[in-house]
Amino acid sequence: MPHPTKNDFKGNKQSLPSKPCAVCGRTMTWRKAWAKNWDAVRYCSDACRAKK
Repeated sequence: MPHPTKNDFKGNKQSLPSKPCAVCGRTMTWRKAWAKNWDAVRYCSDACRAKK
């Protein structure tokens, strides 16, 4: 059995924070890439960012 690395997320994804997109209302779930600027994330995609 291989030893899990830090990047192998085996937890409950439902416990991650989420919030709605400011344009379309789609729920965005927290991602590691957004860890440093989660408070600034407002749009689910570049398309919604362009429509703001």
